[in-house]
Amino acid sequence: MARGNGGYLGVAADIVVQSARVTTVTSSGNHTTQPLTTSVRALVVAGGGGTVNCGSGGGGGGGMRDISCITVAGNTAYPITIGAGGGVAARPAGGGAGGNSVAGFPSAPITSHGGGGGNYGDGSNGGSGGGAGACGFESPGDNDGGAGNTPPVSPSQGNNGGNAQRNQGGSGGGAGAGQTGSRANSGNGNTGGNGRNSDITGSTVAYAGGGGGGGKGNGHHGGAPSPGGGAAGNNSPSCNNAAEAGGTNKGGGGGGGSSGLPGSNPAGTTRPRTGNNGGSGVVIISEPAGHKIPGMWNLRTHYRQKVAGTWTS
Repeated sequence: MARGNGGYLGVAADIVVQSARVTTVTSSGNHTTQPLTTSVRALVVAGGGGTVNCGSGGGGGGGMRDISCITVAGNTAYPITIGAGGGVAARPAGGGAGGNSVAGFPSAPITSHGGGGGNYGDGSNGGSGGGAGACGFESPGDNDGGAGNTPPVSPSQGNNGGNAQRNQGGSGGGAGAGQTGSRANSGNGNTGGNGRNSDITGSTVAYAGGGGGGGKGNGHHGGAPSPGGGAAGNNSPSCNNAAEAGGTNKGGGGGGGSSGLPGSNPAGTTRPRTGNNGGSGVVIISEPAGHKIPGMWNLRTHYRQKVAGTWTS
């Protein structure tokens, strides 16, 4: 071996110095990247829409965006905002819209918009649209579900809410990130649209499902829950359940309230007619494993660092 360099040891090789990391953010604050991180993948789910007491379509699921290859700097804090679920309102007001969720990476800011509220009349627009109610029973035709992907982004963050036939009494389902809400054309509320799957955590999980619409009343059921945290509307013919809230940290839409008059279930208890809240959103950030390429090491350097206890291994 040449005396000038002490002889080279091996060939250049990647040495893993930073493990992959997935961080689930459920409250607003900052996310700090690991020192060697240069790019991330981010799932951003907004809050789901709320609904209306005494008759409403299901709330729309929060907007959902899953973006890869976002350029970042290592060991840097980035602001994250988590959208709250929309609240419940009394008709004729619309259900509350979900809050926006934001991942504030300067190279590629990501905003997912809150789900639209489920309403007594036309549904509200949002990341996914809220379902329509069945007000105006004397009028022919449908009330319209809210428009999804509002404001528009590409790829789309959501879908349109379900319509409701005015002379029937059942309400349309809120839309989910993966599917439109279902139209209601009877006294039964209809199902919310399915959420969309993501594998960012290493497991396949659905987010941003739409809420089910409320039923007409006695003997009519509300829309069933949907994958991704979309809630069931009230009420079922056997037990007259109240509407459910959308899935927390899933961006699920709230279930719609019944439009029927108060009544009694078979057990003699009062029939609930209340709507419910949408679920809060979530941001999930995936950082890949970091690698450091040391290049070629000579034997003398290797020996000195081993003695000093500073050799990378």
